Amino acid sequence: MNIFKHRHFKHEIIIWAIRWYCKYGISYRDLEEMLCERG
Repeated sequence: MNIFKHRHFKHEIIIWAIRWYCKYGISYRDLEEMLCERG
């Protein structure tokens, strides 16, 4: 079973975003800006 199947982003990006959200309590808006800057 692949939980990342049919996702828009690569699984590395999803895991990176989840780690930052959980570890630092970053808001979704801030997280979205960071991902846009990263590319």
